[in-house]
Amino acid sequence: MKSQVITARFATTAAATLLLTAVSVAQASQRIATFDLGSLDTLDALGLSEQVVGVPKSSLPDYLEQYANDEVTDIGGLRSPDIEALTDSKPHFILFTGRQGDWQRELEVIAPTLNTSLQGDDYLTSFDDNVRQLATLLHAEERAEEALKVLHADIANKRDALSDAPSTLVVTHNGGNLMLNQHSVVHDVLGVAALEMPDSVISETRGTRTFTPLSADAIAEIDPEVVLVIDRSAAIGDEPAEADALTQMLSDAGAVNTRVIMLTPALWYLSGGGLQSLPLQIEEVTSALVAQP
Repeated sequence: MKSQVITARFATTAAATLLLTAVSVAQASQRIATFDLGSLDTLDALGLSEQVVGVPKSSLPDYLEQYANDEVTDIGGLRSPDIEALTDSKPHFILFTGRQGDWQRELEVIAPTLNTSLQGDDYLTSFDDNVRQLATLLHAEERAEEALKVLHADIANKRDALSDAPSTLVVTHNGGNLMLNQHSVVHDVLGVAALEMPDSVISETRGTRTFTPLSADAIAEIDPEVVLVIDRSAAIGDEPAEADALTQMLSDAGAVNTRVIMLTPALWYLSGGGLQSLPLQIEEVTSALVAQP
């Protein structure tokens, strides 16, 4: 079973015009196709499920499996949209993220689009903005504000509970390799301190993206008390990592007191950024890091 969240900002006049057009269309007919699973779970939380006409069914996490029903069109993969199926679903509004960026022009031919990728350095502000934007489009502002109020109160409580959290490293597993993941939910939303990397850890740039591979020896040198693992391989159907094997590997490298905790793969790699997924992520981290009585 993944980190994705979610806001669109319309800084130009053209973009603002697109939003106004999308608003009027959505208000009139409210048929929505979404490649963004975080936005899907927000729509679901706001009681707007009947307006969803298309989703990428092969990527749905368990808590959104109700959208695999025959009344909702399968619009392809997260990185391979089915343009014909999407057209047949007759959406009046398409939500997409950077994963579908190469397809944006094709999507725009079908219906008005909205990029709901998280933007900016403040994760929670971007999250709030995205929830409010979706709620405004579909006349659910009051429900959204109440949900955000409850969420922010929970975050405040969880941050207090995590004030003495053990030293924590977040990594992504992919094909047997581990990479540093400075996940915003863990470090920004919940305030768990990010650990400093030793000089032996060197980042790599591939295109426009930067990756930081972590060997077992490097993790032993960092010496975290807890390693939280986001398993990309498991999320996309490849060979998953095993907690016992990772624990043994780290122990052999010298990290004998490090606990390895596997996070729910699809929640952290495929969805995230929604009114349901963010509380679920918060609960997983808190359960992992707060000592049980």
